[in-house]
Amino acid sequence: MEERTSRLLIVDDEERIRKLLRLYMERDHYIVDEAGDGVTALERALKYDYDLIVLDIMLPGMNGIDMCRQLRRSKQTPVMIVTASGNEHERLQGFEAGADDYVVKPFSAREVAYRINAIVNRSRIVPFSAWHRSDEGAVILKRIVIEPKAYQVLVEGKPIYMALKEYELFLYLALHPGIVFTREELLKAVWGHSYIKGGDYRTVDTHIKRIRTRLNTASRLTGSIILTVWGVGYCLQDI
Repeated sequence: MEERTSRLLIVDDEERIRKLLRLYMERDHYIVDEAGDGVTALERALKYDYDLIVLDIMLPGMNGIDMCRQLRRSKQTPVMIVTASGNEHERLQGFEAGADDYVVKPFSAREVAYRINAIVNRSRIVPFSAWHRSDEGAVILKRIVIEPKAYQVLVEGKPIYMALKEYELFLYLALHPGIVFTREELLKAVWGHSYIKGGDYRTVDTHIKRIRTRLNTASRLTGSIILTVWGVGYCLQDI
């Protein structure tokens, strides 16, 4: 039997969902732990070093957003949020709290398993040396500061304008520095699943071009922070 090297925490108050995901992930040789409430989940997440946490938002004791925020104070464990609500505001809340992916119920267990494997594999990439978060939740990338609470981007201390989707796309990349995302993944994360059904992947290219222009206008040193990985997609690189 193949050795199981990755450990997963599934957090959901529905036992049926926990068991379904456990079944799929154990087939992929994961060690799977479960929690049915936010308080227990946070205790386990802080005690053990999980490769990924699958986290429902609506939980007894502590909701998933608050749990994710508290976890991020001391750990960078990858988190996939699973919820019955797919509204844009809630997705943004999840990403700003530190989530790496967002899945809306009802979902395909096979797709979730695929996405879990993708995130776990990505998390083994060498960390981005210039990235950290302030106590207030700001994302700091050397000369660039992103303030999620104010929907604001500062370059060398000066605010620059970004349209809403430009800001959301840049924030998503900034929350996952050094990780390469395909255009499809960025469409799903920023525009949502409903958009991708009829979406044009060139939308991502257009928004990336605008973000680069705004950053480059503010400072030539920051314009190159978004790297194009030809044939794949985009990621944030050290500058």
